[in-house]
Amino acid sequence: MTIAPADILLTDRVAVVTGGGAGLGRGIAAGFAAFGARVAIWERDPDSCARTAEEIGALGIVTDVRDSAAVSAALRQTTEQLGSPTILVNNAGGTFSSPLLETSENGWDALYRANLRHVLLCTQQVGRQLVAAGQPGSIVNITSIEGARAAPGYAAYAAAKAGVINYTRTAAFELAPHRIRVNAIAPDIAVTEGLQRMSPDGIPPEVGHAIPLGRPGHVDEIAGAAVFLASEMSSYITGQTLHVDGGTQAAGGWYHHPRTGAPTLGPGPVR
Repeated sequence: MTIAPADILLTDRVAVVTGGGAGLGRGIAAGFAAFGARVAIWERDPDSCARTAEEIGALGIVTDVRDSAAVSAALRQTTEQLGSPTILVNNAGGTFSSPLLETSENGWDALYRANLRHVLLCTQQVGRQLVAAGQPGSIVNITSIEGARAAPGYAAYAAAKAGVINYTRTAAFELAPHRIRVNAIAPDIAVTEGLQRMSPDGIPPEVGHAIPLGRPGHVDEIAGAAVFLASEMSSYITGQTLHVDGGTQAAGGWYHHPRTGAPTLGPGPVR
């Protein structure tokens, strides 16, 4: 078997991207469309859903993926209008600061529902449809570097994202006999609308100091990994978490000192 440029294309495949109205989801949806897929965006916010769908030529469906009935309705509409999805990106999510000793039960449940529960709901429903039709598929879960390291002040979020990583492994094993691959992407800091709103004066340079490649990521770089994992170029990859993070996870706390360039472990003096 020889690889060919066409192996990266998603021509005429149907792809669902949850939370696809903005941020990483929008970038992934646009990337899929550029590589030939027919894309459905399942997005809770009506405005961003409609705007992004129009801009990239996708089907926008206002959906709260935390609700199983809403997922069923969105899948039915997607199948009727575009065809049966063979690509699913579980991207929807969100977080807020919640120190461990101050986290309420409601706060914990909200972060679980926002970041992990919907991964099961969407995977089950799309997966069942694929199995019934005897079709192969690719599922990509968006997790975070916070699922693989301590995240002070974000314990509930980090626990949910760690759950996504293990869920990915288990789902990959269970669905492998059906030729359905399941992988995850773990970004670190990526420049999105949300990050820019949090940093109206620009992203502080020290953010780049903590990343071996010296800068935050771009949504298109996350989208490139998603296109790869959705395509036949990754046909023998399943159960993996791909850290698209500029080397942060691999560095394990080491960084290049901003003044000397010397490898430094831990905070160190920044002068």
